[in-house]
Amino acid sequence: MKFLIKNINLVSSEDIKKLDVLVIDRLIEKIDSNIKISPEFKVIDGEGKFLFPGLIDDQVHFREPGLTHKGSIFTESRAAVAGGVTSYFEMPNTIPQTTTIDNLNDKFKIASKNSIANYSFMFGGTNSNFDQIKRLDFNQIPAIKLFLGSSTGDMLIDNYDVIENIMKISKVPVVVHSEDESIIKNNLEKYIKIYGEDIPVEIHPLIRSEEACLKSTLKIINLAKKCKSRLHVFHLSTKLESELFEKIPIEDKNITSEVCIHHLSFNDSNYKEKGSLIKWNPSIKTKSDQDGLWSALNSDKIDIIATDHAPHTFTEKQNKYLECPSGGPLVQHSLIVMFEHFLNKRISLEKIVEKMCNNPATIFKINKRGFIKEGYYADLAILDPKKSQTISSKNIFYKCGWSPFEGKTFNSTVTHTFVNGHLAFKRGVINDSKLGMKIDFS
Repeated sequence: MKFLIKNINLVSSEDIKKLDVLVIDRLIEKIDSNIKISPEFKVIDGEGKFLFPGLIDDQVHFREPGLTHKGSIFTESRAAVAGGVTSYFEMPNTIPQTTTIDNLNDKFKIASKNSIANYSFMFGGTNSNFDQIKRLDFNQIPAIKLFLGSSTGDMLIDNYDVIENIMKISKVPVVVHSEDESIIKNNLEKYIKIYGEDIPVEIHPLIRSEEACLKSTLKIINLAKKCKSRLHVFHLSTKLESELFEKIPIEDKNITSEVCIHHLSFNDSNYKEKGSLIKWNPSIKTKSDQDGLWSALNSDKIDIIATDHAPHTFTEKQNKYLECPSGGPLVQHSLIVMFEHFLNKRISLEKIVEKMCNNPATIFKINKRGFIKEGYYADLAILDPKKSQTISSKNIFYKCGWSPFEGKTFNSTVTHTFVNGHLAFKRGVINDSKLGMKIDFS
């Protein structure tokens, strides 16, 4: 198939230029002004719209295998594509956990038959699976994932001798969910004594506290420096954590970090309205933390924006605090949320591309994705800045059927998404006749 996108505002990390983009089969064939129209081209009028590289979400939980009542690789990859996300890394806390090579291979098989977006899977490290890690083909995965604090899936790793050994042998980044378990446990016991079973959700950031995040992140950074290993810290939630990272060129960084849509978009004042729908681990914290994350993001101390898409059913999210799972669905709405932040002058479009497209590709060494360049895969998202939408159950693709942004009106809409040159999403309709590809790494 040949598509010609005409007169569109192409967004890169350097600038925004009105250009034409020719897509032939899977690849971007040509980028230029005034590409001549041919009868064989399907022409898309890009006038007034923005063209982004397909977003790369480095942290999602699509819940397959074992938790498919919440979501599946098929349903959540469709939601991703509807939001302009064309590639994703899925996390290992499924049932069974992705902590053996056999389970990893099983996931790849599922995705090869069901994923509408491009895919890869992180391998989970535990206190007891070092032998499996030693046998890994590191060319097949983006990273090793370690849960330093407990979260959904019970994959806590707290043996730092094992963690050090993993860091020493890993040929890919070690990525971490960074919270100190002992601090969390002590805080939880304290508030159970006060509230019993009826802990208000507003207490969540006091249980999953700033101290718990800072202590864990500082410790793992120091260990990574000792081992001279590549470290990527997921979902920073505090201002103090963000100050631990350096402002240097991305190519020179061994230690990188990520912030998520929910930590940029909400703070603890929102618990009153949203309740458990914004219960995440690590917790959403203060306005000062939120502002600190924005500052670190724009100063390049933070390198990636992701979603930590983690669907649960609406019924599950209505449980009392102790039984209510943490996490929520976000992958369909990350681009329009960030565009809203652009309109509110918190970030530039160029910086959005850098953090959601370029840097994930650079940090994880993804081949031919994350940039709009001739010869690269045609992973593309077209956004109409003048087509508003209100998030509702009628336009949500998540299997769980809800969103923390439900009822909110956004000023923009993703109108088209290309995955490897295939027009996978057009004006609210998904074309799943072609599947995404397994992501290659250099």
